[in-house]
Amino acid sequence: MATKAEMIDAVADAAGVSKADAERTLGAFFDHVVAETKKGEAVTWPGFGKFSTTERSARTGRNPQTGEPVQIKASTAMKFSASSALKEALNGKKK
Repeated sequence: MATKAEMIDAVADAAGVSKADAERTLGAFFDHVVAETKKGEAVTWPGFGKFSTTERSARTGRNPQTGEPVQIKASTAMKFSASSALKEALNGKKK
């Protein structure tokens, strides 16, 4: 797993920019993804994938220690769908 610092170093090296510029750019990207998905929009990066949200309805769960029912509130969750190009890059091309 790459830490934030390792990610910034790798992006800065690959793009030939300063670490500060890489950090600002990555921060702006993630801020944009959050802002758009909060509005219900999807953010798509061709060849990589799509960030979107999904609604989870309220439900009853169980406390694993006591077994008692617990109400879980409705929530919004982030969803990522990998593109077919990313899947092929990870798994090799199918023949």
